[in-house]
Amino acid sequence: MNLLDKKPVSFLLADDHSLIRQGIVFLLEDTEWEYEVFHASNLQQLTESIQENSIDVAIIDAHFPDGNSLSVLPEIKKLKPEIKILIFTGIDEATHSLKFINAGADGFLSKLNEEEEIIKAIVQILNEGEYISPLTQRLLMNSINNRNLINPLAGLTARELQVAKMYADGYGNLEIANTLDVKQNTISTLKKRIFEKLNIDNIVQLIEMIKNHY
Repeated sequence: MNLLDKKPVSFLLADDHSLIRQGIVFLLEDTEWEYEVFHASNLQQLTESIQENSIDVAIIDAHFPDGNSLSVLPEIKKLKPEIKILIFTGIDEATHSLKFINAGADGFLSKLNEEEEIIKAIVQILNEGEYISPLTQRLLMNSINNRNLINPLAGLTARELQVAKMYADGYGNLEIANTLDVKQNTISTLKKRIFEKLNIDNIVQLIEMIKNHY
């Protein structure tokens, strides 16, 4: 369905910065579309608005003070699969776009883009149901042969993933070793291997990766 044929088109603008939401409204005002806008500044308001309103397009930031929007995308698509989702964010597209697309987003757009590209993305979402930038298209093609581009944790063995999750939960080497009934130096070896596979240097980075991908 071409959503531009629907009058009015309903947008949900979800971002914890009101200036970003207002900026999108200014762009919409320059079009000739009939539209209505709902606002959300956190994940709770986002999910409530999805449940309570008839939304055609949700333009959503990646991160909010109360969590990562990645966690709610599958829920949105399950609840209302017809909603088109455009992630509009300042985080790096090359690093993050595939995991959002994989979780249910219909497009990923950097806030660093010019106004023309932002309007182009919204038009493509309305006309075609998706917006895939040239960069994300290349990443999608590469991911066919390398699933780690979508989820770097996919490269870990079951045991390595188990240990990584325990580190992220705050367990130390000795606690993990005792829980898994293995020697402590075995856990140290696994930790080194996990860090090498994920190309990280410390537990803080591991926690962030687990939060984003597990």
